[in-house]
Amino acid sequence: MRSEITVKRVFFALCLTWLGSSAAMSQAASGRGRPQNPPPQSAAPARPPAQTPASTAPVPEDFVIGPEDVLEIAVWREPDLTTKAVVRPDGRIGVTLLGDVQASGLTTTQLKANIAKGLTRYVAEPEVSVVVVEIRSQMVHLIGPVGRPGAYALGGPLTIVELLARAGGLTEAAKAEDIAIVRTTGKTTQRIPFNYKAFIEGKDLVHNILLKNGDVIVVRQ
Repeated sequence: MRSEITVKRVFFALCLTWLGSSAAMSQAASGRGRPQNPPPQSAAPARPPAQTPASTAPVPEDFVIGPEDVLEIAVWREPDLTTKAVVRPDGRIGVTLLGDVQASGLTTTQLKANIAKGLTRYVAEPEVSVVVVEIRSQMVHLIGPVGRPGAYALGGPLTIVELLARAGGLTEAAKAEDIAIVRTTGKTTQRIPFNYKAFIEGKDLVHNILLKNGDVIVVRQ
């Protein structure tokens, strides 16, 4: 009787051992090729802050629009009427619903009023804004040994000294006492001398004149 009980106990123990081994093998097979403790995922790289676009310097209220100027026209609560236009050589721009509209020779205030008046046929009490995004019609040119020679927009009052400062100043090769503004009015061209050396010494302040559209500033070396 005891031998029979002993045999049963041994058989039962073997069964338990076999079941445990089988379960362990099954678990190992299901987890094969996969780490038990996967490494924590690294955080996503932070998105760089968006760069704010450079703002456009406002033009004076009496600025007169000319050919090649870039304008942005917007109508409040009417996004479909917002447009950006370049003034054509004939002085006109294309405006949604209105077609060609005269822009050259007008200030932004005058052009805004004209567009608003035309849109009253389609929009109740339109609120229009006109912004000069880029000035291309009024330019002065700087040549010679300066930091950054080239064409500069004349969007407001600008003296010759201010222009030189904007261009990075004179180089060592420049003749500071021999600068000239070449100005053409109609068929007449005149040469206006400017002595920068005397100006910085406080001796020739009156010749720091305001520049006009089309002026060419020549710095000799």
